[in-house]
Amino acid sequence: MRFRSRLWFAALAAAVMISGSPAPAIAQGGPEAPTLTPFSSDRALRDFLRAVVAEERRENMEAYGQPYPPPPAPPPPPPPPPPPPPGAAAAPAALSITNNQVIGVDEGDIVKARGDILVVLRRGRLFTVSLAGGTIRPVAAIDAFPPGVNAQGDWYDEMLIAGDRVVVIGYSYHRAGTQVNRFRLGADGSLAFEDSYQLRSNDYYSSRNYASRLIGNRLILYSPLARGFDDVLGNLPAIRQWQPNPQGGGAWRRTAGATSFYVPNALRDPRRAMITTLHTVTSCDLSAATLDCGSTVVLGGYARTFFVSGNAIYLWIGNAWKEHGGSTAFVYRIPFDGARPSALQARGMPVDQFSFYPDAARSALHVVVRAEGDGDAMWSPEVTSGDVALLTIPMATFGSGAREAPRGAYHRLPKPEGSTWSFQNRFVGDHLLYGTASGDITGAVSVVSLADYGVTRLGLPHGVDRLDAIGADAIAIGSGRGALGFSAIDLAGTPRIADTFLLPNAREGETRSHAFFFRPDPDSRDGSGLLGLPVARFLDRRGQPQGNSAGILFLNRRGGKLSEAGALNGSTVAGSNADDGCQASCADWYGNARPIFIGDRIFALLGYELVEGTARGGRVSEVGRSSFAPRRGDK
Repeated sequence: MRFRSRLWFAALAAAVMISGSPAPAIAQGGPEAPTLTPFSSDRALRDFLRAVVAEERRENMEAYGQPYPPPPAPPPPPPPPPPPPPGAAAAPAALSITNNQVIGVDEGDIVKARGDILVVLRRGRLFTVSLAGGTIRPVAAIDAFPPGVNAQGDWYDEMLIAGDRVVVIGYSYHRAGTQVNRFRLGADGSLAFEDSYQLRSNDYYSSRNYASRLIGNRLILYSPLARGFDDVLGNLPAIRQWQPNPQGGGAWRRTAGATSFYVPNALRDPRRAMITTLHTVTSCDLSAATLDCGSTVVLGGYARTFFVSGNAIYLWIGNAWKEHGGSTAFVYRIPFDGARPSALQARGMPVDQFSFYPDAARSALHVVVRAEGDGDAMWSPEVTSGDVALLTIPMATFGSGAREAPRGAYHRLPKPEGSTWSFQNRFVGDHLLYGTASGDITGAVSVVSLADYGVTRLGLPHGVDRLDAIGADAIAIGSGRGALGFSAIDLAGTPRIADTFLLPNAREGETRSHAFFFRPDPDSRDGSGLLGLPVARFLDRRGQPQGNSAGILFLNRRGGKLSEAGALNGSTVAGSNADDGCQASCADWYGNARPIFIGDRIFALLGYELVEGTARGGRVSEVGRSSFAPRRGDK
């Protein structure tokens, strides 16, 4: 079932104006508690959930003549121990090969580096490749799931490295839960399975967001979990360790006691509130011999978007009420220091994680919201519509959720013209940029100053499929008029298009944020550098790639100008999936191509191939390649 949320700008239009002054320092209403209040006991939590279910049954009987049939639920597990405190954050790596949104917050991806070893997650397997001594040498391969498991219903999407541990995050439809599989990585690139855990959850997949983050040795996971219907405590967040026996798992242990469950008082009337989902934020100490996890749970509707900063997770939950007429959502701040969450009522829905920007200089949270949207679950980010606003929330405004963000905190922005498909937004420096894909026509990007909320609209000879940072400036990338366009946007002073490069007969080969990477030149003061992006070229008349067309395109940025540096392309044979004996996760939902920069070395990950290039005289040319493709029967 899909839900909708409305910003109701018609009611706000007279009060919401683009203002040159910052948002008010307080929200509507008087003093309130600084944080949410948790449930006091399992009994209190059970009584609340039973009241929610009873009201749902009554409404269903009234509407349909019968309640929804309750799903089967396991017996309730014993109460858990208190959640572990946050682990000491290790210093972030000096260099990351992942295009992370926040410095020091690593995001799960398909390729990571540790020293001279690259680790690749693809089609249900882990692979290691040694780069030592200037070589490219495949070392090891191992299933990304526990030995002996039937993994045909599993999807292994994300991978992180903490010390000498490789952590694979996946979702199993067969076992119905998030999978956390740990492997030991040797200094020589060897891999050994260590252990596996299952977290009770529903599918976390998002076409844009990532379920996992890593801060030091602390793994942060977001997952939704449907509220129980009959046995209301029988389907709460829990963890169990995989065991090599016919049942395949140990006893469930709850990761959140009742005192880690939160719902604002404003949502405690089941006749008005929409309580369908347990939004679960789980923190695990990856350095522990046995995975040690604790969860914080916020109750609410299904639609959600989340963002992870260095010290907190921000969770926006829509569908707040069964009937509209006021606020439509709650935005929560869940700190990592063990303090209680806080909340604020709001309107509209962010598109994805890039809709959030915690502004330390102004002690505020900026959030881009649209009138119509379902958040970042599954494919929802691609289909938003309606009015656009920038909400600026002073951090001191967060409290018990009793108050709503004031109307003056919303700064109404111009709606994108034309198609509303694939709305993109990104904060770069002290600016917000947004736009939409436009198909085979021209487009535009709007640039908003966070200093005075002034808006500059910049016309483009292409649409906006991607927005990212290139040093202190920004870049808009998108298709239009039979070409793939790259427009560098100078953000110093009045925003302007510094340069545009058009690649004929091409389109993006990947859509996720990790597919792009910009490497600034050492000691560059003018934003010079080299960028890489997967590109599909040689399109046919229907706009589809022909033959061996996938590769990583590299562009130079020198003196504000963009120029083609060359491409590293894959080979048809080495990149083939036909004979790899895939047993799990046999679709590249997170893509299979990445530009990789390690020191002064340049690589293109293309399926099962790693291609190395060198940059000389402004051109990138191939100097070596290696295939790590498995063959049917390989283990």
